[in-house]
Amino acid sequence: MSVEILSRIQFATVAIFHFLFVPLTLGLTVMVAYMETRYVRTGEEIFLKMTKFWSKLMLVNFAVGVVTGITLEFQFGMNWAEYAKFVGDIFGAPLAIEAVVAFFLESTFIGLWMFSWNRVSKRTHVAIMWVVAFASTLSALWILLANGWMQKPRGYEIVAGRAQLVSFAALIWNPYAWIKFFHTISAAYTVTAFFIMGISAINLLRKRGEEMFKKSFRIAATFGIVTSICIIFAGDMSGLQVAQNQPTKLAAMESQWNTEKGANFFIFQFPNVDKDDNAIEALEIPKGLSLLAYHDPDATVKGLNDFPPGDRPPVVVAFVAFRLMVGLGFLFVLLALVAVYLAWRKKLTNNRWFLWIMSIAIILPYIASELGWVLAEIGRQPWIVYGLLRTKDAVSKNLSPGDVLGSLIAFVVIYCSLAAVDVFLLTKYAKKVED
Repeated sequence: MSVEILSRIQFATVAIFHFLFVPLTLGLTVMVAYMETRYVRTGEEIFLKMTKFWSKLMLVNFAVGVVTGITLEFQFGMNWAEYAKFVGDIFGAPLAIEAVVAFFLESTFIGLWMFSWNRVSKRTHVAIMWVVAFASTLSALWILLANGWMQKPRGYEIVAGRAQLVSFAALIWNPYAWIKFFHTISAAYTVTAFFIMGISAINLLRKRGEEMFKKSFRIAATFGIVTSICIIFAGDMSGLQVAQNQPTKLAAMESQWNTEKGANFFIFQFPNVDKDDNAIEALEIPKGLSLLAYHDPDATVKGLNDFPPGDRPPVVVAFVAFRLMVGLGFLFVLLALVAVYLAWRKKLTNNRWFLWIMSIAIILPYIASELGWVLAEIGRQPWIVYGLLRTKDAVSKNLSPGDVLGSLIAFVVIYCSLAAVDVFLLTKYAKKVED
């Protein structure tokens, strides 16, 4: 395999693994802060117990997430040197702000929170956790502003073959990035809601800490119904941005080969990657694609045949990833609705079948989040910066396939070891319940 393909596999492996930890950190910091706030306001010990239990899982997840994320930025210099040269003046700014401001703020205050129990007032202590939650969200924002610029570059000019920023405001207020941020945060909070419900369900099935886990489940279910509905709205807004700014991605997502006015939407369709003559179609929604993509049932949707073959993303991957992600999104709403009903009607323990479902459903939001990123990044191909720099031109020139393959194998071994440690620690602390 070429250096480009191996480098893409390596970056994808590290990014996918790292993003297993990011959503849970974003959500658990908020949930722990909320639980501690309830304790400070009500004085009920159950909320203190909840805070300490879920914070242990938060800290384990945060620690492994930090370790797995550090290597991502090094790869820009090692594997993607040409990319770093081309956009370093732009991409470096939000990454530097994320590291120096947001991440340092987050890591400093999370340490302060850990070691300040009974050393500061309760109100000060909970305020520290809210700073951690704010800093985590701020960190995600700067990363997504950088990624949003790659998806929709703006506020730049090309000087001597390099992109240079001429408007910092254009980078910050990029609508593509902000909608992506809203979508990502909603997904992260949904991951967290289902994680808490899943761990609570497992413990309720084993009749451990029933009072605490019933309350945890109810809080998470209420949180989850709001965030899962937000995902639907965020996904709709993301679709509008894709249609306006990345028509090839839209066509690949829908396996739309011919340009059509009032294009139909096929919930199930076998995407023929060469032509659409033998496509298998089912569950057709007349004019559905035009309505979803442009909010206009008579809008024209450009097909892949209108673009050069070299500008088309991988169709099968985009098509399948999009449908799985959307299907899971609606499933989350359904599960969260049932969870809210059973939790607030105090019927959870009488419906063990649903507790079993939720204990298994922990993994589903993770899958949906990863599919979202697969769609976002693979759907952008063959561009690493959409319309400006092709992926094949961004890879480092002085690497051999052996160099990249060796580091790829090392990353896989190390990350699999970290995954084993993470699962062990999460399982260990998830079982430590004080009755």
